[in-house]
Order: sequence, then structure tokens, then C-alpha cells
Amino acid sequence: MRRTVGDMRIVIAGGHGQIALRLERLLAARSDEAVGVIRNPDQSQDLEAIGAQPVVLDLETASVEEVAEVLRGADAAVFAAGAGPDSGAPRKDTVDRGAAVLFADAAERAGVRRYIVVSSMGADASHRGDEVFDVYQRAKGEADDDVRARSGLDWTILRPGMLTNDAGTGLVLLSAKTGRGPVPRDDVAATLLELLDTPGTAGLTLELISGNVPVMVAVKDVAGN
Repeated sequence: MRRTVGDMRIVIAGGHGQIALRLERLLAARSDEAVGVIRNPDQSQDLEAIGAQPVVLDLETASVEEVAEVLRGADAAVFAAGAGPDSGAPRKDTVDRGAAVLFADAAERAGVRRYIVVSSMGADASHRGDEVFDVYQRAKGEADDDVRARSGLDWTILRPGMLTNDAGTGLVLLSAKTGRGPVPRDDVAATLLELLDTPGTAGLTLELISGNVPVMVAVKDVAGN
């Protein structure tokens, strides 16, 4: 049985990322247990400062069972990890694809059905090109395809547009296809929170940019509520 808001345990891969930190803050503010998986132990204090619980685990080297142990008892898993803009092509594969697949494997093993992926607009396993960004788009696309093929997960894939650090407006455009556009990280985190509260969004791949619809309404609309 799904717990109520304020009593959920959410495990977030890439727990020190800019979107993850925002989501963790939102979860902690309503008394949910936000668990952030991080690679660098020096980042632990940043999570603790916003009310999140850090777990130090390198998703590039960890086993499925090690990750499953962290996920056991969670109500949902959120994959928000990324190799980062300064990383090379090899880490786009090991993190943006490999770690996402590992996290999904671990969620299935731990019995955590709800799985939300922060992907990228334009992610496509058949994306052409040899630049690092091309590799990134392929890696994200391959990871998304892997997750969508799983019957053991109630997955939602969120593909934001160009991320900005502008203050969130709470107003978005959320649909299967939005067209290109920017979106503040604040509003991405707010949308993730609403997706966690809306099981009816399982099985959807959604694009997200700034718009004129309140986040809660936008999520309810795509869920058919």
C-alpha cells in the first residue's frame, strides 16, 4: 500500500545534483524521507543541511545487490544522476546509461515499483554524431529504452528542456511533445514531486518546459485525472 505524503521514503540517485538537491529540500519540507545517493562523502553535509539523508555509494562500481540494499523499503526511486557537463564520452556511457540501468535493476530486485527518470529532451538511442553531447543523447536514450521495456517498474520518464537557474514560476508545459524551450530547475523539481504523488503518470514519457499551467494541474492533466 502506498504511504501518504509525509511518510514516504524516496531514494534519489545523483543526490547532490542541482535538481536532486531541490527535490530533496521539497521532500524534507513535508516530512518525507529523502535519501540521496552520492559518490563523494564530502557532499554529505550539503544533504544533511537540507534535511536529506546521504548514502555514499558509487553507482559506476557498485553491485546490483549493494544498490538494492539502499532501495529496500523505499516508496519510489528517482534517477537524477549524470556524468556532468565536464565529463568525457566514456562517463556518459557508464553514468547516464549504465548507472540508470543498474539503478533500475536494483529497484526491481528491492521490490520498488515506482521509478522516475530525469532524462533529456532529444534523448534517442539512434541519435547520430560523434561529439560528447551526441554520446550523451544516445546514452540517455538507451537508458530510457531499457526502463520502458521493464514490466517490473511503474516508470515515468521526464525530459526537461534547457535547464536554467532562474527562480521557478510554478507554471509549465508538460506533455509527450512540447517543442524546445527552457525550464528552471526549481520547476523540474516541483514537477518531480508532483509525479511522485501521481501514480497515474506511470508508463508516460513526458517533455517539460516553462509554460502557463500550474505544475499540479499539468501533472493531473497528463495523468488523466
